[in-house]
Order: sequence, then C-alpha cells, then structure tokens
Amino acid sequence: MPFEPKTAAVLGLGKSGRAAIALLQARGTRVCAFDEKETTAPEGVDCRFGPLPSEFFKGFDVVVVSPGIPMSKPELVEAVKRGTDVIGEIELAWRCLPAGTGPVLGITGTNGKSTTTALLGELCTAAGKKTFIGGNLGRPFTEACAERYDLHVVELSSFMLEGIVNASFRGAALLNLTPDHLDRYPNHDAYGAAKQRIFKNAPRDGFAVVNGDDFDTIRLSRAAKVPTYAFTLDARRTNAGFSGLVVGSPGKFVMLFGESTPFTVDNRALRGAHNLQNAMAASMMARLAGIDDASIQRGLDSYPGLPHRLEFVRDIGGVEWINDSKATNVDSTLVALNAFPGKLWLIAGGKGKGSPYTPLVDAAKGKVLGVLTIGADAAAIAEAFGANFPIHACETLAAAVGKANTLARANDTVLLSPACASYDQFNHFEHRGDSFKALVKAL
Repeated sequence: MPFEPKTAAVLGLGKSGRAAIALLQARGTRVCAFDEKETTAPEGVDCRFGPLPSEFFKGFDVVVVSPGIPMSKPELVEAVKRGTDVIGEIELAWRCLPAGTGPVLGITGTNGKSTTTALLGELCTAAGKKTFIGGNLGRPFTEACAERYDLHVVELSSFMLEGIVNASFRGAALLNLTPDHLDRYPNHDAYGAAKQRIFKNAPRDGFAVVNGDDFDTIRLSRAAKVPTYAFTLDARRTNAGFSGLVVGSPGKFVMLFGESTPFTVDNRALRGAHNLQNAMAASMMARLAGIDDASIQRGLDSYPGLPHRLEFVRDIGGVEWINDSKATNVDSTLVALNAFPGKLWLIAGGKGKGSPYTPLVDAAKGKVLGVLTIGADAAAIAEAFGANFPIHACETLAAAVGKANTLARANDTVLLSPACASYDQFNHFEHRGDSFKALVKAL
C-alpha cells in the first residue's frame, strides 16, 4: 500500500531524526518532533522538548523513532498497543525508496560491520554499480530515497533493527555476536534477538551470510527462511547445513560454491584475521548479489579503509601510531590486539559498557608493554591490568599521547583502542579519534 502519512511524530533530533524529518517534509508530511533535551529546531517543525507525554502519539499517522530510543520504552509500547504505526528510520527509508530501485543488502554484527559495509560498497562500485552506502555508517538510509540506485549497502545496528516492521533485505549478513550494549538490553539473548531481526521479511530470492565460526550467529540465522552461506577460518569445516562456504587462511580465501575462485587479501587496510573475515563476508555478499569475481578482487585491492578502524596515523622515529577509536567495546579491542604481533603501548578507557576487561589481559600478554588509562573507566581498566602490566594513569587523551611519546621506541606501536564508549570526554568516537590524530600529528 502507498505510504503517504499526512502527519508524523519524530522522536529524537539527532542525525537520524533530522534525516527522517527531511524525508517526511519532502513528501509533504506535517512533522512534530519530540526530544528530551532542548536543541535547535529544524525549520517548519513543531518541536516539543522535555519528557515524552504518555499519549504523545494521538493525532499522528506514523511515529518515527530514532535508534537511540529503545522500542521497549513504555510510551512506545502503549502506542503500539493502541494500533499506532511505530517505526524506525530504516523502515521509513525502506517504505520511501523509489519504485524500480535496486535491492538492499544489510549488514549487522557486534564488530566489523562498518568495515564490511564500506568494503562491500567498494566491491559493488568496482563492478560499475551505482551503489548507496550508509545506514549506521555515514549517510542516513533516508538519503537513498532521493534517487534510484543499483544496490543499497546498509549497516544496521541492533538499535536500528528494533524499528523495522516490513523492511526486507535481499542479502542479510550477521558477522558475529559478542556481549555489547548491556546498558540497553537486559541480557545477551535480548541483544541477539534484536540482531536476528535482520532476517525478518527476507524475500524469496534472498540469502543470508553468517559467521561459521560463531555458534550464536548460526543459531540466530535459523530464523532466515532463505539459503544461508557461511564464512570460516577453519579449513576442516564442511558445507553441512549451509548452501555455500567461504574458507580463509592468512592472506587469501576461496569460495566453495559455484567456481572455486581464489582471492588474495594483502591490502594494508585489511590486516588481521578479523579483517580477513570481513573480506570474506563482503565478497560472498557481493558474489551472491551478482558481482563478478574480477571486480571483487579489484575492490579488495583498492579498498582504502575507514577512519578510526585500525587507522594508520603516522610513523615517528619508527613508532607506528594507530587510531582505533571505533573500538567502543571489549571485543573490538580484543580484535585490535590480535591484529598486531606485539610491542604495543595501549591507550584505553572511556565510558564503560559493563563488560569485564579480563579478556584483554590474556590477549595482551607478550604483546603490550604498558597500558595508558583515560576517562571514566580508567580505574577499572587499571585494576584488570595492574597485576601484569605497567599502568600509566593519564586521565586525558592529550596526556596519554604525550606520555606514550616519551615511552615508545623504534619498532613499537602506540594503539588507541579504548574498549569503551567516548561520551565521558568526547561527543562520539569520531571526535575522540580526530582528537587523537590531531595530537599525534602535532608531536
């Protein structure tokens, strides 16, 4: 049915909310916005600040909820019970895509989804496809509604997936699942259930891609009523239970469905076993979406990498400085530690998410020369590492960079991989990463 709301309520005036407002206004919808914190109002929008009224939804054809607002919020639960059309920004964008536009490929997971999304976009672009790349990464998905694209590659957070109703993804990838956002979800299963929604409404010609080395992703993919493909780093794994398999080993991988074409992964932006997995997932998604193997290899070779994801900043006297500000949880930092052979000075800390830091301690043994702590969770990180590593309490990122510059020697690496959110001292992880790069470049 045509989606033509005359009135809409938009909850949240962040990046996602403002993008939703712009799309609705372009379609002639009268918009009222709600936000707990008073901020600059978009032109032509009635804004109401403060706590959400209990029956705020009355009089609106649709309610669009920003990802930062849980769908479990009592006022939203009540709105749904009353029959209100309550959706997220991803659902809004999907409903408004132009007729005849290309399919949507969705990617989620605790870690690696931004790299996999950007890489898949690179592979599609290398094949000459007009490709929209966005969602949780970069451009809001609503911006895809202004024109037709051959393909849409969309990163989807668990928060975004909470808000889908009818949105359908021809290709759906679940990369991994490790504890995260325990400040939003009551337990790991609830977090996984939100991620699992990526398989909801899969079309008949759809496909799913999962991590064959991650039991949780395999279990959750059983909800997908479409052919399921897996990527693995275990050469002993078989095709059993999957429609196809991609097997990787250092620097290369092969797809064991269709013709067994070998691919090489020697791009510096894709170093580490985790990026080999990302490359396998993106390449499998590309092939299943119709991208030829030669374009896939070209894209693997040309991919420039993303800011704040193991981003090389500078070499100073043989010391390599790496910005991994996107590592906002313990598992992301664990991945970063595993990507380097050793001689690391680790800068960590920020606003913790409730997960223990002990897994990092074992991974750091034999690699990390010392830990420089910053931010609100500095004491907790120091307590975890203190018995095994020198701890340098720096409080601020500027102090940590200065201290690391005095400690590091040639062939060492200084790694900012915080294992924490950034909101205690920065606006977001990009702000933290940009600050780190500016500090390092000023040395």
